[in-house]
Amino acid sequence: MNTYVDVIVDVSHSSLDRVFQYLVPTELLNEIKIGMVVKIPFGKGNKIINGYIIGITNKPNYDKSKIKEIKSIATNNITIEAHLISLAVWMKERYACTIISALRTLIPLNKKISKKTEKEITLNIDIEDLQKYISIWNEKNYSALYRAGRFLMDNNKCTQTQIIKNTNISSSVLNNLEKKGIIKIISQEIIRNPYNVSDIERTDKKMANQEQHEAISEITNNLGLDNQIYLIHGITGSGKTEVYMQVIEKVLEKGQQAIVLIPEISLTPQTVRSFISRFGNKVGVIHSRLSSGERYDQWRLAKEGKISIMIGPRSAIFAPFDNIGIIIIDEEHEMTYKSEISPKYHAREVAIKRAQMTGATVILGSATPSLETYYLASQGVYKLLELNEKAVSTNELSVEIIDMREELVNGNKSIFSNKLREEIESKLEKKEQIILFLNRRGYSRFVSCRQCGYVVKCDNCDIPYTYHAIGDKLICHYCGNAIHMVDKCPSCKSKYIKQFGIGTQKVEELVKKEFPQARVLRMDLDTTTRKNSFDEILSRFRNKQADILIGTQMIAKGHDFPSVTLVGVLAADLSLYISDFRASERTFSLLTQVTGRAGRGTLKGRAIIQSYTPEHYSITKSKLQDYKGFYESEIEYRKLMSYPPFSNLLFILLQSTNEKELISSSFQMKRDIGLVADKLLIEVIGPSPANISKIKNNYRRVIILKSKEYKNLIIFVNKYMERLGAKYKDISINIDINPQISY
Repeated sequence: MNTYVDVIVDVSHSSLDRVFQYLVPTELLNEIKIGMVVKIPFGKGNKIINGYIIGITNKPNYDKSKIKEIKSIATNNITIEAHLISLAVWMKERYACTIISALRTLIPLNKKISKKTEKEITLNIDIEDLQKYISIWNEKNYSALYRAGRFLMDNNKCTQTQIIKNTNISSSVLNNLEKKGIIKIISQEIIRNPYNVSDIERTDKKMANQEQHEAISEITNNLGLDNQIYLIHGITGSGKTEVYMQVIEKVLEKGQQAIVLIPEISLTPQTVRSFISRFGNKVGVIHSRLSSGERYDQWRLAKEGKISIMIGPRSAIFAPFDNIGIIIIDEEHEMTYKSEISPKYHAREVAIKRAQMTGATVILGSATPSLETYYLASQGVYKLLELNEKAVSTNELSVEIIDMREELVNGNKSIFSNKLREEIESKLEKKEQIILFLNRRGYSRFVSCRQCGYVVKCDNCDIPYTYHAIGDKLICHYCGNAIHMVDKCPSCKSKYIKQFGIGTQKVEELVKKEFPQARVLRMDLDTTTRKNSFDEILSRFRNKQADILIGTQMIAKGHDFPSVTLVGVLAADLSLYISDFRASERTFSLLTQVTGRAGRGTLKGRAIIQSYTPEHYSITKSKLQDYKGFYESEIEYRKLMSYPPFSNLLFILLQSTNEKELISSSFQMKRDIGLVADKLLIEVIGPSPANISKIKNNYRRVIILKSKEYKNLIIFVNKYMERLGAKYKDISINIDINPQISY
């Protein structure tokens, strides 16, 4: 009886996004497994390409005579777990992507990587016999053998690299010694591990306080029960990580595995070290800054069961474990958990789905949960666990909000308020450390009055207008409404109204000018491009090789610097008035996280938040670390405007080098969509210019579809998007459902 395999071909084209069938040759019958990559002949020319096996059967689905045969199994094959194949199929439906793009996401590498080996040299004779050989080699002037022998006298076990480097001999000399039986040469595999476990001091578990103990007991007593999803809402410093670790201990005792997701690569070194200190070589790590060899080895260790905990950003959710007990998503609110390339998955959703498939438990942790997550917890969909006490008794954090409008009235046009300047000088004198945070993540050219704090907003959407230099206009990116740039404040008539924005590099220049005695480090995208640059900058700051650390969201959360006693937020408004309905949520989260970096040691902490709208609830509530107060205000706004979690949004991004054609086509597309939108209960918004309306000579416009039901948007994509793409061939069309950043 013949055996056939169902294969997805490694070609990203929607017309080929289906299952093909191939015959398994007799010599491969015992090797074929679901999840393997195989070499297959494809198309009329029988071009050899890769394919992914997603099923094995004895029943042909086509005429036997037309079914081609597999050529071979791909070299360096990393087999995908069977349940991950099912996960890829789910991702195809959930994120309206091709099955092959989902499968590629599950594979850590797309090129051949070999195992790294090192030849180990071991002396195979007694020292006395070696001495006799050395005497003979010296008499006969066999200088290379003599040097090798002298080295082996002191190093009866070494690597080939060491002996060649120290004696200046060739490998042929060693081969000669092996033939004579003097040494043994054995190839040993070297694991390319980005962290040296032996360099990290081991620690024991900490004594849990009452709240931590209750959370740990609740979770561990229910491990393995169906669809267990917990939200741990814990204030900064409440010890969420200790809860994670003690739960993982119980999971490992059951012979199961754990995945721990973190939002930023910058947090990886600190998180990995803390987990290695507790769990040793059971910990693996995966992220994009590792070399290809390091990623391959970490993935293989997980596959072979040699590690039990995988830590990393969102792609770590696809770790090839076959017996997962717990999936933990720390700082679950972070936007980095949403992929910006196809498949545009959200790691939180994928984690929950994978847990459902495998019977694992999910923990979502945050001091400032996303509105969507906290809403589901309030509705009983997730189990809410609260940590309201500091895990370690520390000094109370003092937070002060500075009204920058008053600074302007008093003649201070600097980016530093007088209070912040005084505090920086004081901390420098005391040799204490300072973090200056620029809320740069949400940078957008909104227009604000520096005298009264008024921000020019769209009347239709209650979203700030975005300034466009072309045409000197203010445009709403939600409804497309546009007005001319104002030259004075509509509220107080002040002339101090302008586009708002500043960068970290400029801040660094100003800091060095104002405080020439200070040693300054900057941490942003520009300074962290090299491998290990995150770790190097943070280590230098932790080791007190700098007085001031300037940074963006990279420094806002998770880091523990005992000597930092002052955090200054230079411009809280930068993320508050971007053209995005999540702006208030992001502002509150970032301010709450960054102010929590101060006073984590024995010294008293102080935080200063500078703002032109200090009365906004996202700022006042962050001062008090009052998440519930913020949530109550924000959820009412979301409900009123029918934004998530009360609706779902599909962004359609249109791009073209021809602006006139793009504008015309975008309005025509809106009319086309309108023909089916009512039937699917979908609201159509736009078209409007994208937040960045032109990139690399490509003009960009956005149409937004809004629906209470996620499935209606998926139906629209699956039934109509391909048809729209065929009609508007000269326009690039990209879609994203519930993006974390508005286009």
